[in-house]
Amino acid sequence: MIVEIVNIVAGLVLAMGILPSVPAVGKSLEKVAKWLGRFQTIIGVIAIIVGILYLFSLQAIVAIIAGLILAMGILTSIPAIGGSLEKVAKWLGGFQTIIGIIAIILGLLGLLGIFV
Repeated sequence: MIVEIVNIVAGLVLAMGILPSVPAVGKSLEKVAKWLGRFQTIIGVIAIIVGILYLFSLQAIVAIIAGLILAMGILTSIPAIGGSLEKVAKWLGGFQTIIGIIAIILGLLGLLGIFV
């Protein structure tokens, strides 16, 4: 259940740009996402850690990908692999909104028990 919640939170931050176009609740979601955006790096690190803990599921893979994008700023401080991770995260950043939408949808489906 924790991976699903992490995916929803990370997805909200990643998809912040298109949230206002969601009918009825878009403005509220955007406010929540902007507030969460202040903790972007922390959310990213948590998403990576949770994703590693639950490694063998699609939810975990999406959490790791979302976490890499959100934690891009601190990846260079990791010795030996930081530069490579930063390059991957920058490339994934081009798909930020799509990854955010996928993370939100998978997280919601996982919470509902439809997709595990």
